[in-house]
Amino acid sequence: MTNSASAERPSSFWKSFGPGLVWAATSIGVSHLVQSTRAGAEAGFALAGVIVVALILKYPFFEYGARYAAATGNSLVEGYRRIGRWALWLFLAITLVSAIIALAAVLMFTAHLTGYALGTAWPPAVTGSLLLLVCMVLLYVGKYRGLDLSIKIILVFLLVSTVVAVVVAVPRVDASTVALWPGDLIGTVVPFAFLLALIGWMPSPVDVAVWSSLWTLEKDRTMGIRTSVANAKRDFAIGYVGTGILAIAFVALGAAVLYGSGVELSASGAVFSTQLVDLYSQTLGEWARPFVLVAAVTTMFSTTLAVLDGYPRAIERTVTTILAPAGAVVGPRAEGLYWGVTLGLAAIAVTVILLFVGNLTTMVDFATTIAFLTAPVLGYLNLKAITSSDVPAEHQPGRGMRALSWIGLLLLGGTGVGYLISLV
Repeated sequence: MTNSASAERPSSFWKSFGPGLVWAATSIGVSHLVQSTRAGAEAGFALAGVIVVALILKYPFFEYGARYAAATGNSLVEGYRRIGRWALWLFLAITLVSAIIALAAVLMFTAHLTGYALGTAWPPAVTGSLLLLVCMVLLYVGKYRGLDLSIKIILVFLLVSTVVAVVVAVPRVDASTVALWPGDLIGTVVPFAFLLALIGWMPSPVDVAVWSSLWTLEKDRTMGIRTSVANAKRDFAIGYVGTGILAIAFVALGAAVLYGSGVELSASGAVFSTQLVDLYSQTLGEWARPFVLVAAVTTMFSTTLAVLDGYPRAIERTVTTILAPAGAVVGPRAEGLYWGVTLGLAAIAVTVILLFVGNLTTMVDFATTIAFLTAPVLGYLNLKAITSSDVPAEHQPGRGMRALSWIGLLLLGGTGVGYLISLV
């Protein structure tokens, strides 16, 4: 893709449209169904401002993935290599740790939801293994086209069902809880650790920006086009705004149905999944329960599918780039390595579920906190890559975007350092 991209004809927006939604499917999962719902249940709308701030501060670091791919015809992995091999090794280390925890957390929740929807009493590890098998078959047979199409269908279904639920729920929301910042709720009603966990995966870990660049290139290769920078940015923005709207929607649902009810969300995946479905059903009515189950299961399935493709794709590209001689052009995807990593991560995820079954929220909080602490590191690498000489000046971020990037780095980094100091 490195050289061939420049030979392809520029594409229209609709031919380029898709990678942003695949990225959105990765984000609209645990961070929304679990974390945003918990935020609304515990603090009403008091944490909505935190979510909006997190979305704004982290936006540049995610957008740079799609921008870099469209501007250079390379992924952010190649951008890291130009920074230095240390950047590649650092990204690989962060990705490996994140992959093991994140895939297991996503898979555990999806398995519990699926088992509840089907009425089976299978252990989560068994249901999770079957889900992984289905995902791998879809990726093997459908490849990127199948991933792109299935996620577009699923996201439309989710958006419609969630908007309907929120419209019905809004009259029940306690408007007095609305705040730009939770203030004295932090450390009392809202533990500081949960605040970091909420931001960590809102809307997703920063390392997913690399996936965005890889999916943009794969879309070009599959369609035989060259996505313009303008189209790549527009495509990503649509997906990003969508994730933000749905994040606030899940906060509203949690606030409308669970806030002040005295009902605590369980740390057990099996119990939490039924509470989530009840949340929708109480809002819309029992008639909606089947539709709610389908929406919830398909949402988490699309996230599992995207994550199962994203991590192996990023790891394969990183390892291949590390092993390539200095200055060499990295060739097409190494299919053997990609599928080897996929099978390895699947096996580890199932093992983690066996060891930590029932501890869903604990696992999620740990994964999201790690994501928060590594966000400024990866954000800096993305900023350095997009402002390098490899990117034409006209496609580099302007002063406003650069300023927002540095503000995000300082705030996220400073908060992370403060948190680590508090643990000592």
